[in-house]
Amino acid sequence: MARANDWSSKLMTLINGGNQSAAIAQIKVAPTLKDLQALQTIMTISKMKGRYPRVDAAITENLALLSAPRLHRSP
Repeated sequence: MARANDWSSKLMTLINGGNQSAAIAQIKVAPTLKDLQALQTIMTISKMKGRYPRVDAAITENLALLSAPRLHRSP
């Protein structure tokens, strides 16, 4: 049975609480690309996209980093 991952909802709590620095730190260590995409979707649906430009920039940067193919993988 798959367990529900509520990473994006926890991040939304940080963002809504005004703790942008902690949210950006968590975005930089996002577990998966899917989780980061879910966060971006939630931000868009809740009309928070654009309200926090630093958070939006961090999401965009890390989506690009996680989407890119890896040039080197450690053994």
